[in-house]
Amino acid sequence: MNSSRKHIVQFVVMLIILLLLNVISNYVYKRFDLTQDKRFTLSEAAKETISNVESPLLIDVFLKGNFPSEFTKLQSETRQLLDEFKAYNSNVVYNFINPLEHEDYQATIQGFDLVAAQVEVQENGKTTTEVLYPWALAYFNGKTVKIPLLKNQLGATSEERVNGSIQNLEYAFADGFSKLTSPKNKKVAVLKGNGELEDKFVADFFMTLKDYYFIAPFTLDSAKGKPQRTLEQLNTFDLVIVAKPTKPFSDSEKYILDQYTMQGGSTLWLIDASQNRIDSISAKTYALPMDLNLNDLLFKYGVRIKQNLIQDVYAAPIVLATGNENDSQYNKYPWFFSPLSASASNHPIVSNLEAVKFDYASAIDTLSNSIKKTILLSSSPISKHVGLPYEIDLDIEIPKGLKAVNEGPNLAEFNAGETPLAILLEGNFSSGFKNRVKPFDLTDGLNHADEGTLANMIVVSDGDLIKNQFDRGRPLELGFDKMTQARYGNKEFLLNAVNYLLDDRGLINIRTKEITVPFLDAQKTADERSKWQAINLLLPLGLLLIFGFIFAYLRRKAYAKVST
Repeated sequence: MNSSRKHIVQFVVMLIILLLLNVISNYVYKRFDLTQDKRFTLSEAAKETISNVESPLLIDVFLKGNFPSEFTKLQSETRQLLDEFKAYNSNVVYNFINPLEHEDYQATIQGFDLVAAQVEVQENGKTTTEVLYPWALAYFNGKTVKIPLLKNQLGATSEERVNGSIQNLEYAFADGFSKLTSPKNKKVAVLKGNGELEDKFVADFFMTLKDYYFIAPFTLDSAKGKPQRTLEQLNTFDLVIVAKPTKPFSDSEKYILDQYTMQGGSTLWLIDASQNRIDSISAKTYALPMDLNLNDLLFKYGVRIKQNLIQDVYAAPIVLATGNENDSQYNKYPWFFSPLSASASNHPIVSNLEAVKFDYASAIDTLSNSIKKTILLSSSPISKHVGLPYEIDLDIEIPKGLKAVNEGPNLAEFNAGETPLAILLEGNFSSGFKNRVKPFDLTDGLNHADEGTLANMIVVSDGDLIKNQFDRGRPLELGFDKMTQARYGNKEFLLNAVNYLLDDRGLINIRTKEITVPFLDAQKTADERSKWQAINLLLPLGLLLIFGFIFAYLRRKAYAKVST
């Protein structure tokens, strides 16, 4: 009786403990991430994007269907990441949808221009092609943003693309949430008046940038009559973007830009050192040096754009038409004047970035001063420099390119090594007009500064890096080449550059997070399929038989002792 009462007491105590633990768990909730790479731990920047969300933030994820194993992994990682967002803020609600099974979503897909991806599915020795939409749509307070889930990487296998996409997932969702929940508070000036690219050629980039910042054109024309007022107005902006100027800057315009930098303003320079001209007599194309009257200013800051052109074996192709009009064929040829730069740096601006496409870029030299310089993008080790002026003859360049690709490049010729094409400058800049006669005097509270406050700038030796193509009069996405159907990382690089220059670095720091995603070896899996099927089938049965024999033996032995 005492034993029975003791058991009842133990049961009641255990029940009370379980009830208390259940009550406590409703108030104290903790998730533990035991993975080595902390893949299930959201960064503070990602949490910040949804910290103030007090109404439902809805997410439709179009990753549902019959996928290869690597895309099933992407689906699983996306679900786990959204679980983390939901655990941090219960207002995050998501749903996985196969848009091909719902006609209602077809109009949505077309309206948001969600590009489909075609993948090969191998099953039972058969290969089929499946269409999937690696996108998500997030809705909040009447606004909608599209979130890309699959990164395009030139020359990458499906596994490499998915691995890169998983690396980018947290950034992609945090970036999308930020567009929905964060108010704009910084201003970007797009410089005009010195022959910069027309609006239609920079439309895609600035249409995207306006989701984050206030964008406004700014002309330096008034520097002639009202230079001080022009400087005062420019100082109200946080960043100036100079996109491929073609007309020289006057000393007054340079002085305004210089003093803007001295006040801590940031600048993104996209500068060409050459221009292509067609000789009206010979009809030949020549690359000629172009002087924008900026060399002394940039030299003082610590860089120099050389008047040459880079030829790189690792380059984007050019598409040329052959044959008559009705029977024209379009073929790709090597074009070494379009270097592709894929940085191995872990700097947040270029980390996990697709190859960036340049056109007629020049070398950038770095000069010794107190400014911190970080090379963001450079040519490949197999590149060379050609001086200006230079005749660009397709009948010469194409055969040379084909020979280099088919037979291997002449390393004695392509010996320039990795040449900087984009450089980040950070520090306290010295004025380009220090110990020089000033083009105008500053008054009314504005004083000339020989030494500046902390500022930063990025210098890129190609103005076309920001230029989008057109199709039927509509601007295409920056980085997309309609002739080769290839996508490059130009847009992502420039967005990261602007975010960094504006000290908006929380999100791009997520890009440096490294996640290791294990994949099965497809060839090895196919070769050893029968072996592992047999092991999986026979091993459990064998263990069960062994356990049965041991159990029967011990049981007989125990009963034998009892009977004796």
